[in-house]
Amino acid sequence: MDDQNKNLILATALSFLVIMTWFVLFPPPEQTVDPNAPATSETAESTEAVTTPTASTTGGTASTVAADNGETEVADAPRLSIDTPSLEGSLSLQGGRIDQLSLKNYRQTLKPGSDIVELLQPVGSDAPYYALFGWAPGAGLTPDQVPNANTIWTVETGDTLTPDTPVTLIWDNGAGLSFRRQISVDTDFMFGITQTVENNGENSSSLAPYGILVRHGEPADLKNFFILHEGGIRMVDGELAETDYDDFEPANARTTENVTETGWTGFTDHYWMTTLIPDANSGARFSTYQNSRSGIYQADAALGTQTVAPGQSVSAHTRLFAGAKEWETIRTYQNEEGVEGFLDSIDWGWFFFLTKPIFWLLHNLNALIGNMGWSIIALTLIIKAALLPLAFKSYVSMAKMKELQPEMEKIKERAGDDRQALQKEMMALYKKEKVNPASGCLPILLQIPIFFSLYKVIFVTLELRHAPWIGWIKDLSAPDPSTIYNLWGIFPWAGPEPGSILALIFIGILPLILGISMWLQQKLNPAPTDPTQQMIFAWMPWVFMFMLGSFASGLVVYWIANNMITFSQQYLIMRSQGYKPDVFGNILSSFKRKPKSDDK
Repeated sequence: MDDQNKNLILATALSFLVIMTWFVLFPPPEQTVDPNAPATSETAESTEAVTTPTASTTGGTASTVAADNGETEVADAPRLSIDTPSLEGSLSLQGGRIDQLSLKNYRQTLKPGSDIVELLQPVGSDAPYYALFGWAPGAGLTPDQVPNANTIWTVETGDTLTPDTPVTLIWDNGAGLSFRRQISVDTDFMFGITQTVENNGENSSSLAPYGILVRHGEPADLKNFFILHEGGIRMVDGELAETDYDDFEPANARTTENVTETGWTGFTDHYWMTTLIPDANSGARFSTYQNSRSGIYQADAALGTQTVAPGQSVSAHTRLFAGAKEWETIRTYQNEEGVEGFLDSIDWGWFFFLTKPIFWLLHNLNALIGNMGWSIIALTLIIKAALLPLAFKSYVSMAKMKELQPEMEKIKERAGDDRQALQKEMMALYKKEKVNPASGCLPILLQIPIFFSLYKVIFVTLELRHAPWIGWIKDLSAPDPSTIYNLWGIFPWAGPEPGSILALIFIGILPLILGISMWLQQKLNPAPTDPTQQMIFAWMPWVFMFMLGSFASGLVVYWIANNMITFSQQYLIMRSQGYKPDVFGNILSSFKRKPKSDDK
């Protein structure tokens, strides 16, 4: 076995091993649950009260204690409509809660007439998920003297919440305190909530503003996919923390962090997110926890306790992001509106130093080209161009190794079974001819982290969701929907369900092209004479084809483009060094019948 074939097999086997490990650890996500399916009894019937804050009597931030407020939905509670270019829904005057919100520009599926994505839902629905705001009572106040989750507010101004028309709610506690809540919204996904309390009584009162995000149970479309974080997320003074749903602490052992300067906290899904963003230097305290009996998850932002003297008023401002994790929109909130580290709400992973620039380049290519599939191919060209100097050196070395093949065979004949003499003469030959037999592995090995980073980008970023390429490829974040099972749509029956064993076998057109492209790349060199090597090389393209058949189409497009560009580079560079790959002859030789062995 010559050293070049050894290196090629080693690099291919290592690449295969890494991808196989990745496939086992990070299998394709299971099919999502129908959001319109009946909810479980735990989610649908849970009317247990949320946990609400109380103000510190020492002037610090609000603390959080369990309080049964009998939190149930009032069926006939008045509502105000929410209507923006990106959102539609309503807020309930019961608690002034924002609890009904849908994303106008996103559909559940690609099927015609599919419903738009529903983000927030009120208590009594299949999956309650909402935002609450209020004041926690401090010294001199009782819980019924501050607005809570069930307080019925009155509209002071506005009848529909739009980017041009904020609304103001008012409630008087009948004991000298008047509460107002002004709610605004921009054209994207950011709400502004300004809470004001005016003291018309004779005594000072202490109280603390807060915001709560409440989620009854885990989301129906939870992926439970190792590569993706879903659950609690918070940024505290530049430090990001993530909490999976399995890791939420009960209320009596909740995770609590003080915010010195800036931060945000909330829940993140695959493509959607809700976060509370208190003003900077507001003395906020973040808490995340779960009511273990009801399965209700909470993320709180409790601000510092304030004292309001007779005749005075105090205010607090908190923003609420509720919408899609659009990279450009989130970047604007971070860079122009001071939400520190907001781009980290997108799960870039451990290889963020690769995933972030890869997505930035892909995003800008898409803005220029207007098609994400062609942008992936353009990205592949740029990556290959950046690695060309290394590839050139590698392919030049491979061409020289081919030229040295006759001399290497002579050394093997002279050395016979003396492995030490063989190794010594080989090393002397490499040194004399300035050839590095290991250089052929490096370009392949460098593709592995790039491959994984692109896989992460394609899976986690919203911009790839439902992004079409050509013809039948309508969603680059999903596997190729064509299948040999129905002869790629000729027969009327549907293909296997995504994630099933049959889906791994009856693969689509793109995986087939991938296998062929890998097979062609092998034909740049003659088949090895060793039977074991021949078997490995014969099976490798088709094993990869089936392995990657259930991966996102965008990733398969990248791999095909990478194979074809590599083929062209290697062919041209090796010819420039005097070695002429006989691709057509190597293909013909692979179909020749082998002579039968002599059994005599």
